[in-house]
Amino acid sequence: MERADVIILGGGLVGLTLAIALDRHGLTSIVVDPAEPEAHLATRYDGRVTAVSSSSWRMLQTIGVGVRLEGQGCPIESIRVNEALKPGAILFEPSPDDDPLGMMFENRLLRAALRACAGDSERVALLMPARPGEVVRDASGTRVALEDGRLVQAPLLVGAEGRGSPIREAAGISMARWSYDHVAIVATVSHERWHENVAYEIFYPDGPFAILPMLEGEDGRPRSAIVWSVKAADSEAMLGLPERALAHEIEKRMGGFLGGVALAGPRWSYRLGFHHAAQITDERLALVGDAAHGIHPIAGQGLNLGFRDAAALTEVLVEGARLGLDLGDAQLLARYQAWRSLDTFMVALATDSLTRLYGVPGRAASTVRRFGMGLVERIGPLKERFMAEARGESGDLPLLLRGLPI
Repeated sequence: MERADVIILGGGLVGLTLAIALDRHGLTSIVVDPAEPEAHLATRYDGRVTAVSSSSWRMLQTIGVGVRLEGQGCPIESIRVNEALKPGAILFEPSPDDDPLGMMFENRLLRAALRACAGDSERVALLMPARPGEVVRDASGTRVALEDGRLVQAPLLVGAEGRGSPIREAAGISMARWSYDHVAIVATVSHERWHENVAYEIFYPDGPFAILPMLEGEDGRPRSAIVWSVKAADSEAMLGLPERALAHEIEKRMGGFLGGVALAGPRWSYRLGFHHAAQITDERLALVGDAAHGIHPIAGQGLNLGFRDAAALTEVLVEGARLGLDLGDAQLLARYQAWRSLDTFMVALATDSLTRLYGVPGRAASTVRRFGMGLVERIGPLKERFMAEARGESGDLPLLLRGLPI
């Protein structure tokens, strides 16, 4: 039987980040994931990208992942928010001596860097592919029987399996969930003019439209990632458009300010929804990432919330280990629950409220929204608060997110 301090079910971006962070502080983990390793190491660009907030980037640098990603991400120097390209935008810009607001990375590069870093970590055991069978959690610890016959044991089990987390369902943890009547279309485009490392969030009556800066493509043309929320009834027709027609529709919504547009990779789509676990802990169990919460991509905070979970759980476990506590101790899990529940709920509430606010049709609603945006732009402390949220720097920040070891 293999033993470790923590068993992590799920070897995605959040699960591997947690394993590496624990390793850097002397704790062992076993990562169980059914995916073939080649799926993590594929070199072909698949069109998916992630905006890593400045605090999350500091954590990746602190735990040794950042060095593997140097030069592969595009800094987000400012964020411009407006309604349908009308006057009255909010411009979020850090001061000249501050870090960028975030970094844009292709998901394949994030996956490859995390997988390589975990593979080189002395205290991380990667069981991939492997599927958990019977799971036991009781007063003496947790035990997982894998379908291939292997047995693994640890004081604590972490669910990092994503939105459909089997361990969360098996624990009977209730969820608040609903679907939005929208589908997100995700694509990478090349364009004529340089984006100047500016990210745009444009709110149209039929849904938000985000333009996220990326590094130049192999052909030297500037590139941006597009996250376009369209009504579900229109999504099939939009996804079925030929490349040139879809590029034309994207160019129209970009207002033409980046020049001519062409698709530079595959298009992806996913139905938008919200879910939030009533609790993120149970007996010898902690949930992280999408297993605990899933939000609208309107503010690009989904993965960053998962990174914040990993940073907080690492700090709780490392400090508990130094005190000689059982890592599955109810008091440690209660601290993690209290630390993360309010933050995730407030971010989830904010993104859901924004989605609904900007979905109200009509000229009067548009006028009110633009007035509110004008207030944010003019009131310094309020604008700073929104920028802190974008950076992932609000609330009681774990040490790793400040760039400090525990």
